[in-house]
Amino acid sequence: MTDQNIILSALHNDHQIGNFGDYQNKEKQNLVTVKELKNLSIFQIAKFKNSNVKTDLIKIDSLNFPQTYQTVNYNNETRILWTGPDICMVVSSDKNIKDKIEQAVNEEDFATTDLSHSRAVIEISGKHSIDVLKKGTPLNLNSSEFKKNNCANSTYNGISFMVDFTDDENPTFRLFCLRSFGGSFYHSITDATLEYGYVGV
Repeated sequence: MTDQNIILSALHNDHQIGNFGDYQNKEKQNLVTVKELKNLSIFQIAKFKNSNVKTDLIKIDSLNFPQTYQTVNYNNETRILWTGPDICMVVSSDKNIKDKIEQAVNEEDFATTDLSHSRAVIEISGKHSIDVLKKGTPLNLNSSEFKKNNCANSTYNGISFMVDFTDDENPTFRLFCLRSFGGSFYHSITDATLEYGYVGV
């Protein structure tokens, strides 16, 4: 009997666990790791054009509202991504993040939209993860242009997505796309990863 209260993740029917592609005779550290990130709270916050509030004075979960292109402000649970002038995306594993957002911004000056169940989120990591991205996006991912704790909107094989560069020691990227394109996006990413071998976790 199915529990009707269970909410399936965006990639429930797509993400596979195990080794795939050209993984044989390769050390694990040389494989790309692919996983679906679940149970994240994702909110878009946008200042109304007629508001006089200065976003550089706003703090959410003790983090500043990003002011410049590609900026990501972060702590252990929360990352705030610049998505446009006076617009950001808050991504958090903190179950109380909604309350913290409501305390930081008011509905007279800001529109806050819960995107949590409208996004598929994939994390890829490993030394070839950046090569996987370069196969499908026109985004300039050279180290001089795109660094750790940078983010950007782009397309991957025609699918709109956002990328968040979270770690440069073991290159790690979070990839966000609309849930309705989640399956196609996932298979596009994993198809590009087969050449290097990947492990789904």
